[in-house]
Amino acid sequence: MTETADAAEPLSDLSRLCIHTITTKPWPIEEAIEKYAAAGVAGITVWRDALKDRDAADIGETIRNTGLKTVSLCRGGFFPARTERERRFAIDDNRLAIEQAASIGAPLVVLVCGAAPGQSLEVSRGQILDGIAAVLPDAEAAGVKLAIEPLHPMYAAERSAINTMAQANAACEALNHPLVGIAVDVYHVWWDDQLETQVRRAADRDRLFAFHVCDWLSPTTDLLNDRGLMGEGVIDLPRLRRLVESAGFRGFHEVEIFSERWWAMDQDHFLKQIAAAYLRHC
Repeated sequence: MTETADAAEPLSDLSRLCIHTITTKPWPIEEAIEKYAAAGVAGITVWRDALKDRDAADIGETIRNTGLKTVSLCRGGFFPARTERERRFAIDDNRLAIEQAASIGAPLVVLVCGAAPGQSLEVSRGQILDGIAAVLPDAEAAGVKLAIEPLHPMYAAERSAINTMAQANAACEALNHPLVGIAVDVYHVWWDDQLETQVRRAADRDRLFAFHVCDWLSPTTDLLNDRGLMGEGVIDLPRLRRLVESAGFRGFHEVEIFSERWWAMDQDHFLKQIAAAYLRHC
């Protein structure tokens, strides 16, 4: 990175802090909404598991009544599959995700794009493009954006065949639609020596839709559920925030932490730690 990605000015308030409901997984969504708002958190990203057995429109109204901003719905995607029946099922599920996003008032669905073991990454990437194209009319009708989230290459076999910002940019350019952009998650992209170039490539086309933060622990005990609280690991978070903001990003900073360790702790204490770490380390 160049001097344009120097550390950002320290954060002074929580006005751009968003928390994903998966971060405080032990809380039902109603409790998460109440606790986030009481703590001064500004935004919430709703994970679809939190909507199980709930009316999405009612949840959206509850969020609005607290003053929280619904930032996005997570997640859609998982388009690739070995059979056409499975691919059709994924497309239908993404249509449902778009409907749920509209119901809760979320302007964005985050896509974890998927991969299918036993078929090439190139085939999976083609199926991802086909899947997104198939649901774009639904996204247009609902006014909901779709954010491709490149995942770390360790997930290439099963969770996503899109693993770098360059691949995400290429997918966006192939689809060439204003509702398709990118969610930049520091956990997945912090290592990429082309990150600055690719962030600016996305920004030049108004495709920087979301920015997710946590930390990478070294050593890590689990490749999925051992993410760190900001400041616990090796990611230079202020530098990455400066990178996206210098490229023009003005959205929320979304805390997304998968952690068996933190989930096992008192979640009220964890929420206080999130707010403190956000101000100190982001």
